[in-house]
Amino acid sequence: MIIFKRTLEERIRNHLFKKDMIVIFGPRQAGKTTLVKKIIADLAEEGAYYDCQIADIRKHFVVGAPDALLPLTKGKKAVVFDEAQTIQNIGTILKVYHDTYPGTQIIATGSSSFDLANKIVEPMTGRAVEFTLLPLSLAEIASAKPITTDELHSLLLYGSYPRVVGSETISEKEEAIKSIATNYLYKDVFTYEAIRNPKIFEDLVKALALQVGSLVSRNELAETVGTTRATIDRYLRLLEQAFIIKRVYAFSTNPRTEIRKAFKVIFTDVGVRNALVDIVTPLSSRGDRGGIFENFVGSELLKIGTNEIFAPELMFWRTRSGMEMDYITKHGRTIAGYECKWGAQDVSFKKFLSLYPEAKAEVIHPQNIMDVLSSPPQR
Repeated sequence: MIIFKRTLEERIRNHLFKKDMIVIFGPRQAGKTTLVKKIIADLAEEGAYYDCQIADIRKHFVVGAPDALLPLTKGKKAVVFDEAQTIQNIGTILKVYHDTYPGTQIIATGSSSFDLANKIVEPMTGRAVEFTLLPLSLAEIASAKPITTDELHSLLLYGSYPRVVGSETISEKEEAIKSIATNYLYKDVFTYEAIRNPKIFEDLVKALALQVGSLVSRNELAETVGTTRATIDRYLRLLEQAFIIKRVYAFSTNPRTEIRKAFKVIFTDVGVRNALVDIVTPLSSRGDRGGIFENFVGSELLKIGTNEIFAPELMFWRTRSGMEMDYITKHGRTIAGYECKWGAQDVSFKKFLSLYPEAKAEVIHPQNIMDVLSSPPQR
C-alpha cells in the first residue's frame, strides 16, 4: 500500500493546540480520514478518533449539553470527529463544547455538506481554522513514486484520488474511479439539498464535462438540459460546494477589449470528468486530450492554492479579438500566465506581456509540467 505524504499535513500540525478548532473540508475519498488518523496517532492514548456515522458515537452530540461529549473527550488532548457533517446542529454543538472545554483540541472533518447544510461554518466563526484537502497533487504523488510518461498519462485518464493512484492495474483504477464517480460524487448534494430532478442535475454535470477548456454559457446549459437559468445557477453553486467543479472567471483590466463575465469550468479531478464522458479510450486516441490536459493543469493550480494561507486567484484571459491565456494566477501584484499545450511548442506571449509587462508567461506541456508547477512565480 502506497502512503502519500500530504502537503497540508505540516500546516495542520502547526495549528494544533493553539486554541482554535481545526476543520478539514474536502470531497469524499480525498484522504481526510487517512490524514487525521496519522496526525492523531502521534498522541497515542491522549488522542482519539471517532466516526460520526456510527450511531453509538452520534448519541453523544446533544445541543446545549457539552458534558454529553465528555465520555468521548475526557483525558484526551485532541479528538477527531470524522464525517461530522452527519451530526444535526454540529456547528452549534462544537461551538458550545469548545467554549466550555477549550483545552481539548477538536479536529472536525467533513465533505462538502458542511457548507451545503450550513451546519458548521457560521456557528464556529472566529473559533476554527479551515483547510481544504483535494485529491493528490503531482508533487504529493511524486514523493511516493516516479512520474513517468506512462504514470502521467494514467493520471490524466483516471485522475488523482488516492485510491485510484494506489491501484496497481487498469481494471482496479477503472473500478475505483467508477465507484467514486457513481457512489460518492453526488451523495452530499442529494442528502442535504432538495434536488427536484436528479436527472437534470446529472445531465448538467455531463454537459459541463463535455465543455472543459471552453467558455460556458448558462443560457446554453439551461437549454441543453431543459431547465431554467436560475436552476443552473443553483446547481453550479452546489457542484462547487461539493468540490466537484470550480468556476474560473476572466481576468481583465480593460473591459473594452477583454472578456470579463464569462467563465470556464474545471473538474477538481479529471478522472471524475472522464468517468462521466469516456474512461476507456486511451489518451493517445482521444480528440479531447487537449481539454483533459488543460483541466488537469487547472486542478493542479487549485491544489497548489489550497496549501497557501492566501491562495492565488485563478482566472483565464481572453480578448474580444480572440487572443487568450488558459490560466492566470494573481497573487497580490504577482501575475503569471499559463498556456496549456499537449505537445511542446513555441507560443507568442507578445500581446499579453505588452499589456502586463511584469507578468510571467509560460507554456505548460506534459514534458515540463513538473518543472513549471514546482516553481511558482515569486511574490
